[in-house]
Amino acid sequence: MAAAPPLTFADVREAAARIEGVAHRTPVLTSRTLDSLVGAEVFIKAENFQRVGAFKFRGAYNAVAQLPPEQLAKGVAAYSSGNHAQATALAARELGTRAVILMPEDAPRSKREATAGYGAEVVTYDRYTEDRTALGHALAEDRGLALIPPYDHPHVMAGQGTAALELLQESGPLDALVVPVGGGGLIAGSATAATALHPGIRIVGVEPEAGDDTRRSLAAGARVTVPVPRTIADGQALATPGELTFPVNQRLVDSIALVTDAEIVTAMRFAFERLKIVLEPSGATPLAALLAGRVDRLPRRIGVIASGGNIDAARFTALVGG
Repeated sequence: MAAAPPLTFADVREAAARIEGVAHRTPVLTSRTLDSLVGAEVFIKAENFQRVGAFKFRGAYNAVAQLPPEQLAKGVAAYSSGNHAQATALAARELGTRAVILMPEDAPRSKREATAGYGAEVVTYDRYTEDRTALGHALAEDRGLALIPPYDHPHVMAGQGTAALELLQESGPLDALVVPVGGGGLIAGSATAATALHPGIRIVGVEPEAGDDTRRSLAAGARVTVPVPRTIADGQALATPGELTFPVNQRLVDSIALVTDAEIVTAMRFAFERLKIVLEPSGATPLAALLAGRVDRLPRRIGVIASGGNIDAARFTALVGG
């Protein structure tokens, strides 16, 4: 008998009901200028307007909300470069529990400060020499906390998939969905929702050129580890696809497009000047792929998930203002 999939469309729909009224239903943006440049109709799900400034709140809240009362009384732990850290901290606060968050020492200061601002205890580590997964599990076990991973968790994936569900409810049928890929939770949840609603839709992931672990893994048919990426897209600076996310993406993702840091900056500038929104580098990678012509066989109607906008003014100016 085949094993049950780690994620179903029913899980995404249940997550949508669970987060309703807590997470924001973010806007879907369009631009005639963008459509003209790309040569297609583009619908952008602006998750930079989500609580904590990124899609991560969807999955974190969906996961923490399903913990039993006795575990909520003890608290939760998470490891993250920033957005999942903030999301878990806020979810914990909303649900009346405490959070301890493991963050890399070089995470953007704005993300560290925001995580602490939501009431979490922040513990740092060196992402280039230490294993955050092992550290996170040890931290949770030592303190009796429930570990909420940033992507490798069915409830987290289901929550992230609600972004695509909402997008498709507003845009109607799309020919393709373009999604940033880090650990793979957003695209796994999004692909699960999108292909259930529209079986013919193409799912295109986007990675920074310096960190193409998912592209290599899909080509190899197994999870591949690359050196820790050094890219401005810190939210996508992962070395290996998730253990649970990869089988979902292996089944549902059609292709992976790669973008350079320079192309990401161009997309951030375009979003600021033409769409009047601020995107962090990871949140801009799908837009970068479209503007740079990285998506093959460009279809007529395209959905994009702009995953977040957590970047401080100094870094944004340093990247885009030059």
